[in-house]
Amino acid sequence: MEMNASYTSFVAVGDSFTEGMSDGLPDGSYRGWADLLAARLAAREPGFRYANLAVRGKLIGQIVEDQVGAAAAMRADVVTLVGGLNDALRPKVDMGRVRGHLEEAVERLAPSCRQLVLMRSPGRNGPVMERFRPRMEELFVVVEELAARHGALVVDLYGAPVLGDPRLWDVDRLHLTGEGHRRVAEAVWQTLGLPPAEDWRAELPPGRPAGWAARRTEDLRFARQHLLPWIGRRLTGRSSGDGRPAKRPELLPFS
Repeated sequence: MEMNASYTSFVAVGDSFTEGMSDGLPDGSYRGWADLLAARLAAREPGFRYANLAVRGKLIGQIVEDQVGAAAAMRADVVTLVGGLNDALRPKVDMGRVRGHLEEAVERLAPSCRQLVLMRSPGRNGPVMERFRPRMEELFVVVEELAARHGALVVDLYGAPVLGDPRLWDVDRLHLTGEGHRRVAEAVWQTLGLPPAEDWRAELPPGRPAGWAARRTEDLRFARQHLLPWIGRRLTGRSSGDGRPAKRPELLPFS
C-alpha cells in the first residue's frame, strides 16, 4: 500500500451496505460510505471516475454473476468488494458455497485493479445478531485468507466496538445511519493509505438508556415495519433488490 497515494478511479461492488442504505437523501435515494469516499477521492484527483454496482438484497452468487465481470472490465484503480453477509443471515446457508463464490470474485477482481479492498463488515450489538455471529465470523476468516492470498486490503469494521453501538444503526437494525456510513468512509480512506481526518473508532458520548416502555414500542415497530416483511421475502424467495438497477452502473466522472 502506498502512503498518501493518488487514485483516479473507484468501483464499488456489493449489496445494500455498499449501495448506501440507510443514509437517505432528501430525494429518497441513498448516499452511503462509497459515495462519501468517492467524493473525497475526487477532490484530490481531477477527472476522477466512480461506479457503484451494488444492489440491495443481493447474495454473493448474484454479485459474482451480475457485478464482478463488469467491475473487472472497468480496470479501476480501486475496487471494493463486500458480500456474503446476506447469505450468512439466511435461515439456511451453505457456507462452503459462499466461500467458493467469494474466491471466484476475488480471483477475478484482484488482477483487474491496482488495489482490491475487502471488509469485515460491522455487526450491530443485540440478541438477534448473536444467533448469526458464528456465521459472520466464519465469513470473515475467508475474507482474511483471500486478502492474504491476493494482496487485498481488509478494512476491519467488525473489530471496531463503536460500530456495534445501536445508535449508529437505522430503525431496521440492518443498515447503518448516515454517521455510521461516514465512519466507514473514513475507515476505507485510511486503509488506502490516505491522511486521517479523524478517529473513526472513537466511541460515542454516553447516552441515557431508553426506558422499558420505549424499548418495547420500538421492538414492536421494528417487527411490524421491518422484521415481518424481511421474513416474508425469505419465505417467498423474493429480494428487496429484485429488478433494481445499480445506481452508478458506468465508470464516469464523479459528480
